[in-house]
Amino acid sequence: MDAKKIDRLATTILYLIAGIIVIILASLLGYILVRGLPHISWHFLTAPSQSFKAGGGIGIQLFNSLYLLVLSMLISVPLALGAGIYLAEYARENKLTEIIRTAIEILSSLPSVVVGLFGFLVFVLQFGFGFSILSGALALTMFNLPLLTRNVEDSLRQVSFDQREAGLALGLSRWETVIHVIIPEALPGIITGMILGAGRVFGEAAALIYTAGQSAPALDFTNWNPLNIASPLNPLQPAETLAVHIWKINSEGIQPDAAAVSAGASAVLILAVLFFNVLARVIGNRIYKKMTAA
Repeated sequence: MDAKKIDRLATTILYLIAGIIVIILASLLGYILVRGLPHISWHFLTAPSQSFKAGGGIGIQLFNSLYLLVLSMLISVPLALGAGIYLAEYARENKLTEIIRTAIEILSSLPSVVVGLFGFLVFVLQFGFGFSILSGALALTMFNLPLLTRNVEDSLRQVSFDQREAGLALGLSRWETVIHVIIPEALPGIITGMILGAGRVFGEAAALIYTAGQSAPALDFTNWNPLNIASPLNPLQPAETLAVHIWKINSEGIQPDAAAVSAGASAVLILAVLFFNVLARVIGNRIYKKMTAA
């Protein structure tokens, strides 16, 4: 068999593998959406859940998921950017940086349930935050930070060294070169990492069971005082998220329409993650064009 036939065979096998993966993913998404979309309505998205009767919604759980996502990303993204920039641009190659990178690799591969137990012992018990949104956000930061840091560092390292030299040759300082030259060029990769991190955070359940809790108290959406216990913005209130709610109703089985609620909530979870991906891509492309004048 000549080289051209081997090349065509290898290409066909790769296309076949990629096609199988796409079919599996499309089938999974299609199955969830076909089962769940008929149960989605405005009432379902805004009404509070019910424990012992049918007709409940996911309004509070959906809000808690969005609140946890925003809070955890506000904490983890600046830390990841700072750590990634330091490791890629300023840290010297020595034993200390090798240990730091090894620690990041180990932490990024930890199971989420281990992070949840750590958050339970440290944030819930030791710091006294209890089962709360703050405990969940801090646990998700521990869960998401290593992956984001590694992604930022890798994205910055992929920028050509010639661009660094060009920035310095134009009279820019090292920090100005990083801000105005390197980061705009690495922005697509950084945005991709943030998308993956947001998807992990929004769909996480195991870590939040031990930190944010498994209850969703009634909230007063007319009260936006974060110091009030009834306010939806209070970071110290327990918060059952959408993913935890799906796990809970399937494990308890006390809702008459548990299957319908689970299917609808799963479809909402999938649609939310897809929406975040599209929105992040659009925003990332606009920021990239604006910062690079492309």
